[in-house]
Amino acid sequence: MAHWLFKSEPFKFSFADLKARGDAGTEWDGVRNYLARNNMRAMQVGDQGFFYHSNEGLAVVGICEVIAPSHPDSTSADPRWDCVDVRAVRDLKRPVTLAEIKAEPSLSKMSLVTSMRLSVQPVTDEEWETVLAMAGR
Repeated sequence: MAHWLFKSEPFKFSFADLKARGDAGTEWDGVRNYLARNNMRAMQVGDQGFFYHSNEGLAVVGICEVIAPSHPDSTSADPRWDCVDVRAVRDLKRPVTLAEIKAEPSLSKMSLVTSMRLSVQPVTDEEWETVLAMAGR
């Protein structure tokens, strides 16, 4: 299983919004960046990701799971854009802020630190475990 990070502005779509969709989840649509799209194309059903609130909160707040592989984004007529479907798994025991992540030396190469603007990012197994530990598992 691979790990990822999905970024969303909470006033547009929050982790609470994803949880409200239940097991049916939703498309992670509207991504218009080639690297982020390619990351979604690499995802497999069952992969898990952190849900990160960007702009407001600036924190990893929950865990989501890929429930459908990459497919055409229903919000675009352009066939270049794909998305995956995700569902909420659980809240973190406590949010882990961007400031905390930046202060942790072992996370200095995490995409969240080095590629701030990328909306869908890979997370290494080591980064995954470190963030979970910071959240209190």
